[in-house]
Amino acid sequence: MAQLRLALNQIDSTVGDLAGNAEAVVHWTRHSLAQGAHLVAFPEMMLTGYPVEDLALRSSFVEASRAALRDLARRLADEGLGSVPVVVGYLDRVDEAPAVLGKPAGAPQNAAAVLYEGEVRLTYAKHHLPNYGVFDEFRYFLPGETLPVIRVHGVDVALAICEDLWQDGGRVPAARTAGAGLLLSVNASPYERDKDDTRLDLVRKRAQEAGCTTAYLAMTGGQDELVFDGDSIIVDAAGEVLARAPQFEQGCVVVDLELPEAAAEPPAGTVDDGLRVEHRVLSAEPLPAYPPEVTGSEAPRLDDDEEIYTALVVGLRAYAAKNGFRSVLIGLSGGIDSALVAAIACDAVGPDNVYGVSMPSRYSSEHSKGDAAELAERTGLHYRTVPIGPMFDAYMGSLGLTGLAEENLQSRLRGTTLMAISNQEGHIVLAPGNKSELACGYSTLYGDSVGAYGPIKDVYKTQVFRLAEWRNRAAAERGHTPPIPENSITKPPSAELRPGQVDTDSLPDYDVLDAVLEAYVDNDRGRAEIVAQGFDPELVARVLKMTDTAEYKRRQYPPGTKISAKGFGKDRRLPITNRWREPATS
Repeated sequence: MAQLRLALNQIDSTVGDLAGNAEAVVHWTRHSLAQGAHLVAFPEMMLTGYPVEDLALRSSFVEASRAALRDLARRLADEGLGSVPVVVGYLDRVDEAPAVLGKPAGAPQNAAAVLYEGEVRLTYAKHHLPNYGVFDEFRYFLPGETLPVIRVHGVDVALAICEDLWQDGGRVPAARTAGAGLLLSVNASPYERDKDDTRLDLVRKRAQEAGCTTAYLAMTGGQDELVFDGDSIIVDAAGEVLARAPQFEQGCVVVDLELPEAAAEPPAGTVDDGLRVEHRVLSAEPLPAYPPEVTGSEAPRLDDDEEIYTALVVGLRAYAAKNGFRSVLIGLSGGIDSALVAAIACDAVGPDNVYGVSMPSRYSSEHSKGDAAELAERTGLHYRTVPIGPMFDAYMGSLGLTGLAEENLQSRLRGTTLMAISNQEGHIVLAPGNKSELACGYSTLYGDSVGAYGPIKDVYKTQVFRLAEWRNRAAAERGHTPPIPENSITKPPSAELRPGQVDTDSLPDYDVLDAVLEAYVDNDRGRAEIVAQGFDPELVARVLKMTDTAEYKRRQYPPGTKISAKGFGKDRRLPITNRWREPATS
C-alpha cells in the first residue's frame, strides 16, 4: 500500500471575483502544505464562483477564467507552493468545437485543472450535466469525454466533478476499470433539507462501485438564493466513513490515506461510457513509509431545525456581504414571520446592523406593538416607531377606498415607508413572507412583498413556528435571552388590516394548508392524488386555485434562501398566463 495525505478545502467563493477566489486558493494551499498535504483540492468552479449562469456564454469571462488559471499556476510556484498538485475548478471552453444548433454558443465547459510546478498539467470537464431543479447545465456547457487520472506518489487518482457522482455510469465505474486507488470529486452541490443523509448514502454507494477510497469535496457559503453546506466526506472502498467535515463551515479536511499502489503500466484507452483515459504522471514513486498523523474525524451533524436555521443565516449573510450591504431593515409587526426574520438577521449580520421599524395603524393591537418592542429589547437591534395613521388618512381622503383596497393600502404605505428609509439610510429591506403565503398569494404587491431579499421565502408557516421555537430553545440552553417573544409564537397569526382579522379568515389551518401545498408545490401531485391522501375535495380545489392564480405575484417577489427541493423561482417554473386547472375528481 502507498500513503497519501489529502487536503480538501471546503471553502466559499464569489461569482465573478476571479482575483479574490484565486487569493483564497493561494491562502488555503499554503495552509494545506503547512499540514503536510501531498494532494490539495478545491471545489467545483472555485476560480469563477458557482453558478455563473449566463456569464458562461460571455467569451470575455471565459477567457478571463482561463487566464486566471494560468496565472494561478505560476503564482503558486513563485510562492513556493508548486511542489504539490492542486485540483481547482474553473470555467473553460472547447477550443475547436464547431457551432451546432442546440449547443451552447462558445462551447464553454464546467472544468477543473491540476496545477503543478507552475503549470496546468491536466484539464477536464464535467461529464454528466444536470438539467433539473436549479441546474441548467445543458444550456451552458459541453460535457467532458475523458477519464482524467493523475499519478501522485505512486497512487492513481481518478478525478470527477459533482454530477459525475450523482448520476449512474460514467466516471465512477470507469475509475474501477482504470484501477484507480482514489476517486476525488470536486463539487458545488447546493443545500436542501435532508440532503446530508442522501449525500452520505450516495458517496458510500459510489465508493463501492468505484472499488476505491472516494473523497467528496463540497463548497460552503452562499450565492444568491443558493446555500452550500459543505459536509465534505471521505469514505473507504467499503463505504466506511474516514472523515466528514462540519456543515456550513469553511475549513480544510486533512487525512492520511493508505491506498493501493498504481500498476506499473498506466491505464490507457477507452473505458466505461466511451470515456478516454487521460493519464498524467506527476510523481511515480510511493512516499517512504511514515506514521500516519492525521486519521480524520467525523464532525457531529446538526439536527433538522438547526440545520435549516443555519442555512437561512448563511444565505442572508452571504447575500448581504457579497453584494456590499452592511445593514438590513425590517418592518416589525409583532408577528411570528417578522420576528423570525429579525432573529435570522441578527445572527447573520449582528444586531448592530439590524434596523427594525414598527408601523402601527388604527388596527394594530397593543400586544402586537408591545411584541415588536420586546423583540427589539431581546435582540438589541435598532428600533423605532413610525405610525402610518396620518399617511393612511391622507390617502383615504383623496381616494375613498373600501374593502380589500383599504386593507392593502396599509401594507403599501408600510412598504413605501421601508423603501424610503432604505434609500435614505442605505439599509436593504428584508421581506418577511413565508412559502405558505407566497403559494396562496396571501401578500400585498408593493406592500409586505417589498425588499431586496426574502430570508424565509422557502419556509412553510408550520416550519416558521418550529424554527422560532428552536431558536428560543437554543438560546435558553446556552444561557442567552431567547430572541422571539413567546406571545409572537402563541397568538393566532394576523395581518391586522381590519378589526379582529386572523389568517384563518382567508386561509385554511396552516397544518392542513402546508400539507396540501407540499403535495402540490414540492411534489407535483395533482388534485385527484391529493384528495386521495384524505384531504377535503373542496379545500384542495380552493388551495390549488389560490396557488395557480398567484403566479404573477411570486414572479415579483425578491430572491430568498432556498432550503427545499422545490423552491419558488428556478425550481418551479410555471407560466403566468395559464388557464390549466387541475380537473375535479370523479
